[in-house]
Amino acid sequence: MRDKNEFIEFMMSAGVLTFGDFTTKSGRKTPYFVNTGNYKTGSHISQLGDYYADSVTRSGVEFDALFGPAYKGITLAAATASSLYRNHGIDKPYFFNRKEAKDHGEGGKIVGYKPKDGDKIIIIEDVVTAGTAVRESLELLQNVKVAALFVSVDRMERGAGEKSTIDELQDELKIKVYSIITARDIIDYLAPGDPRREKMQKYLSQYGAK
Repeated sequence: MRDKNEFIEFMMSAGVLTFGDFTTKSGRKTPYFVNTGNYKTGSHISQLGDYYADSVTRSGVEFDALFGPAYKGITLAAATASSLYRNHGIDKPYFFNRKEAKDHGEGGKIVGYKPKDGDKIIIIEDVVTAGTAVRESLELLQNVKVAALFVSVDRMERGAGEKSTIDELQDELKIKVYSIITARDIIDYLAPGDPRREKMQKYLSQYGAK
């Protein structure tokens, strides 16, 4: 199993985790940014799938298939399913959605595995901000049970209230959420006295969940 520091270094080397002055969609000024769109090579996606697969197996969650919400989740679900088979001997189907339903050929919004009533599904996502993609996914997955959500980074920030967005999802939708790393893990990775660490601590103290 790979450790959290290795994942942080992997994200930094891929240009996915960067430090500086950024503005989030919510308008918050943040000293760090996670851009999963910077994963762009075969090595990147292979390693990323391994980290997700490790997280899935560590969780002990039982499931019948993996679902990747369009668009970023599509590649993530495929990479995770591949790594589960290669490295853990777990061969599970995966599927994803189209943004718009196809009106020719096989039609519909679902591509890949066709979930059956009562199937236990895990959702593979990148970073949860407002939880919009997760809620949209649940609308598509009406007749199955969503067993868990797996993300790469938990920013540990407040959502609509005092709780984090992830905690709100867990409470509202009754879905267990697992993250490969958290914002606190990144802070702990940075050396004491590192200005990046101090800025992240200040940001989390201001916007972090209670």
